[in-house]
Amino acid sequence: MGIEKGILKRAQLLLGDSKMASIDTARVIIFGVGGVGSWCAESLVRTGIRHLTIVDSDRICITNINRQLMATTQTVGQVKVEALKERLLLLNPTAEIDARQQIFTEETAESFHLDEYDYIIDAIDSLKDKLLLIDMACRSKAQFFSSMGAALKLDPTKVEVAEFWKVRGCPLARALRQRFKKLKRRPARKFLCVFSEELLQNEGHDATCGTEKCLCPKAMTGPGDKALLNHEWCSSKAQINGSLVHITAIFGFTLAGLVIEDIVKKCSDKS
Repeated sequence: MGIEKGILKRAQLLLGDSKMASIDTARVIIFGVGGVGSWCAESLVRTGIRHLTIVDSDRICITNINRQLMATTQTVGQVKVEALKERLLLLNPTAEIDARQQIFTEETAESFHLDEYDYIIDAIDSLKDKLLLIDMACRSKAQFFSSMGAALKLDPTKVEVAEFWKVRGCPLARALRQRFKKLKRRPARKFLCVFSEELLQNEGHDATCGTEKCLCPKAMTGPGDKALLNHEWCSSKAQINGSLVHITAIFGFTLAGLVIEDIVKKCSDKS
């Protein structure tokens, strides 16, 4: 298509027609489109991915604006995947973006039909759901990449890629490995993770902004109040940590890079 040819011209100059054709047909699903996943989606669409499913249950909170692509003062309160879809279609109107306002859980997992995808990207915060996705994705035919914790970090030069069992200094990776060991099993295959060994402490106070624009669970509920924790946008995180866009975006861009690099490598191996 004419418009798409122009949009992707610089990528085509670097990669060539055959690799761009492989990128064009690849099917990708991203679980979690916050500070990491939203930038991953942006990068993939800008590089030629047309078949993209984005999954997230949350709505945009004012506290998301510091790091999430589609979060602005105009989009607060909107469903994240819908706001992101609108953004991605501005980049490439011919892209096929499936926006699913859902949570990946034991109850919903089978509905995602993971074997229908070529690439599965994990940018989930919840430890339990992340463990489940890792387990199921590694048993699917799709290539799988995962983001470890991107909060409490400042130095962009410390962002790395390593195989899951070789990730160092990341509490989230450590907790996941402990869960697998407790279950006396391992993921069915090895997979790469984006991580950073850096681990700072929160120097500020109050997890929420305290304004009427805040949709964070702890701003909306009092002690023992579970009523609002069932809202569709509520992630009910056990702990909220500080994070910065130059780190979360690098995590997301790196995940996208792993996808594109893998497609290019597979295309080169065939020739």
